[in-house]
Amino acid sequence: MALNDNDRSIAGFTMAGHSLVHWFETSIPIFLVVWLAEFEVSYALIGLIIALGYAPFGAGALPGGILADKYGPKRLILLCLAGMSGAFVVLAASAYLESIYAIAVGLLLWGVAASIYHPAGLALISTGVEERGTVFAWHGIAGNVGIALGPFVAATLLIFLEWQYVAAALAVPGFLAAIYGLQANFDSTAAVAEDVDAGPNEALSLSGLVSSSRTLFASAFALVFVIVTFEGLFYRGMLTYLPSILEGLPAIEGFAVVPALEQYDIDLEFYIYVGLLIVGIAGQYVGGKLTDRLPPAKGLVGIFAILAVCALAFIPVTEMGLVAIVALCGVFGFFLFAIQPFYQDAVAVYTPADTRGLSYGYTYLGEFGLGAASIAMGGYVLGAFDGTAAFFAMVTSFALIGAALSLALLVGIDRFSAGKPAPAGAEADD
Repeated sequence: MALNDNDRSIAGFTMAGHSLVHWFETSIPIFLVVWLAEFEVSYALIGLIIALGYAPFGAGALPGGILADKYGPKRLILLCLAGMSGAFVVLAASAYLESIYAIAVGLLLWGVAASIYHPAGLALISTGVEERGTVFAWHGIAGNVGIALGPFVAATLLIFLEWQYVAAALAVPGFLAAIYGLQANFDSTAAVAEDVDAGPNEALSLSGLVSSSRTLFASAFALVFVIVTFEGLFYRGMLTYLPSILEGLPAIEGFAVVPALEQYDIDLEFYIYVGLLIVGIAGQYVGGKLTDRLPPAKGLVGIFAILAVCALAFIPVTEMGLVAIVALCGVFGFFLFAIQPFYQDAVAVYTPADTRGLSYGYTYLGEFGLGAASIAMGGYVLGAFDGTAAFFAMVTSFALIGAALSLALLVGIDRFSAGKPAPAGAEADD
């Protein structure tokens, strides 16, 4: 079914926002290796500074969702785009101050601005779009394009330019997207019933926040939130440590794809990693289209199970040749991103429209905030145990728990939904 004009307008606006959030997010690790050399700081200090950017990216999702419900998602997304781009201008300017702490300020500003997007963007899709599954698919694809292009463009520009000019160049698309968004025209409540107030609300008081949160967590959303948290633990752990795990494999060592980047230790494993993210584009599309045909809980059960198998398969495959490693990374990348439209749709199914921003705020607090705990857990496991088997066993456990919880959602807990009650199979009819 073709998208109507309103759906297309919202899709274009949110796709631009989603791609740019991840464009900025995944370029930061590329700058990390440059900053280590430029400022001659320790891994401990640079890690703390990078955390200043990523921590509010997750923690700020909840207040971002509250603000989206109060002021409307379009305003919040415009603020996000302008704020992220301005933060990268601050990063570029910090080079002239010759201070790593000025970089910390820029990263902190980026994290605060970026945290707004997911609750606002997904709330907009869930209340404004009729063909929600299709737009979730294209929205996810746009995110993966940003995820792949951010590090690729940053690394490529570093061949020719100083890092501060690269940071400034990366900010330009964000400003252009904000200008485009100012002219975008759409109805943000077109997909909800006329008697449902899904537009900007009055200021949410503390008692109102507590009451709305209590209502959400007394419903099936509580289970969805835990499911998303375990998906976040799996996602962040694997994507954080997979490049460094690949780097030490005999099958990969010694391959220098771009000699000009050798000074920054960017090697074959980086391009395998980017390839994995590109394959995720197809996963996002297929997953999004399937949300129109499958209940979200059923899709979550199946894909969590596949991800668990993929994680366990890394244990023997890392001892094999390059072809086997690349093939497994491709399969893994496909399903890692195919799962995302299903949990995004689950939030839309199991929550009322007038708290959708708050719902997605909690969702991404779990995904990016609590999910980031696997970075610390993974570092400890990789450091404390010989080899990577224990790490892959750990992330496999996250996927298996997610599958078990999704099965519970599928077989009956969903009947207590705070949104519309959804017996098995009914979700696909939205």
